[in-house]
Amino acid sequence: MACVDAFNRSISYIRISVTDRCNLRCVYCMPEEGVKLRKHEEILTFEEIETVVKAAASLGITKVRLTGGEPLVRKGIVELVRKIASVPGVEDLAMTTNGTLLAQYAQALKEAGLKRVNVSLDSLRPERFRRITRLGNLEDVLRGIEAARKVGLTPVKVNMVVIDGLNRDEVVDFARLTLEDEWHVRFIELMPIGPNVEVNHRGYVPMSEVRQEIEEALGSLIPARITGNGPARYYRLKGAPGTIGFITPISEHFCYRCNRLRLTADGRLRPCLLSDYEIDLKGALRSGAGVKEIARLMKEAVLLKPQRHHIAEEIFPVSRVMSEIGG
Repeated sequence: MACVDAFNRSISYIRISVTDRCNLRCVYCMPEEGVKLRKHEEILTFEEIETVVKAAASLGITKVRLTGGEPLVRKGIVELVRKIASVPGVEDLAMTTNGTLLAQYAQALKEAGLKRVNVSLDSLRPERFRRITRLGNLEDVLRGIEAARKVGLTPVKVNMVVIDGLNRDEVVDFARLTLEDEWHVRFIELMPIGPNVEVNHRGYVPMSEVRQEIEEALGSLIPARITGNGPARYYRLKGAPGTIGFITPISEHFCYRCNRLRLTADGRLRPCLLSDYEIDLKGALRSGAGVKEIARLMKEAVLLKPQRHHIAEEIFPVSRVMSEIGG
């Protein structure tokens, strides 16, 4: 039975951050020195995450996405995937990753029950990629994407956050990949969340401008469809095997069709990415709450899900950085 919020949106999707740790330090996400990491005992155990997933499934939530930080740095991640994939009612289990460790884990993740991956990739130029991520190696990510395709973690969606003055000049290069091979590239508007809200605000580029640049260089975009029920709107260049998606949280918010909840690595359930309202599921779990009680708390969170965010009005009520929330 579907779980419906106060604005008649059906909630069918939960994003679960399995760790606040990351092996990169992307300039728009984390400060160079990183963020203060939570102690091991503050992070949900696999058994606690499994209980939350069972509760979510009992409410009609069918899609689970694992995020971080970087989920592949969590020890035992393949076993967690196996646990979640075996929960009755979970129909779609996916992961968002920076891709640096994906080549190592792709086969095991597929065998454990993971269906798809989204890979964050903000530059195709090795030196610039290193500058944006501060620690990353582009070749590691490209190998990870290829490994994911090879084992069937498809469609592999490649997420590029477009940042003025940093990587905007690569938009057409990314779009051109969809003409050459079955790349599914998604361009994302930079949100003013992170170590430097002001800088992130200055780097913002509306997707209308990105689309115009692509069409001027490569031709008209034709509406397309792709597996998944996320916020992107997909298009295809004529004759292209791949697709181009646009995610517009600022210029054209999609709150009216938001279908998700978010669970932070330290066990806080957030009905909205861009609101600091949270429900403490970890406290309940460690006080003995089982699936039914967690489901009740989750339903409470659903009913308190706000109608929309107010970033366009420059209201940013988010105290955590993105790596802590899970995106």
